[in-house]
Amino acid sequence: MKLDVIKLDGGKAGDIELSEELFGLEPRADILHRVVRWQRNNAQAGTHKVKTRSETSYSTKKIYRQKGTGGARHGDRNAPIFRKGGIYKGPTPRSHGHDLTKKFRKLGLRHALSAKAKAGELVVIENAEAEGKTAALAKQVANLGWKRALVIDGAAVNEGFARAAKNIEGLDILPSMGANVYDILKRDTLVLTKSAVEALEARLK
Repeated sequence: MKLDVIKLDGGKAGDIELSEELFGLEPRADILHRVVRWQRNNAQAGTHKVKTRSETSYSTKKIYRQKGTGGARHGDRNAPIFRKGGIYKGPTPRSHGHDLTKKFRKLGLRHALSAKAKAGELVVIENAEAEGKTAALAKQVANLGWKRALVIDGAAVNEGFARAAKNIEGLDILPSMGANVYDILKRDTLVLTKSAVEALEARLK
């Protein structure tokens, strides 16, 4: 499939032939869902913790005698049945991550790129270079109509562009190796540089 290449000032810079294997698939929600779940689960801290019966601060003394009270038989106040007692089988620190094969992760990324291409939310620019001035880049972004955009560059991000984009709300930039399904789907517009297209095609074939 062919797509126009533009410059940051809005001018045309020719066109580019995009691989059907990466940008021409019929997007599948089940594949995208599985990859996003894998990403979010791996990012989850898993530091939730409650105190068990052995960790609460009440006395461990038996609260009253075993027999003759007419009440239930209890040991100490740390039992889960009592207010401020230990929690039974509560959450403990653990990893929420699970495995997903490299082949499936690549497939997910291909479907994410195809989803953006099919929705008309894919833009290819000649390069992502700037002098580091936020005001100038913000004006260009506004003229192009990008509100929530992710810019993916080649192997490395241009330092001036990254510095200029830092304070622009809704504009994020990643190197091609940082391209991932969650960040791509979260933004309204996916912006790829020509070098990013080459890098992604080399990475995902």
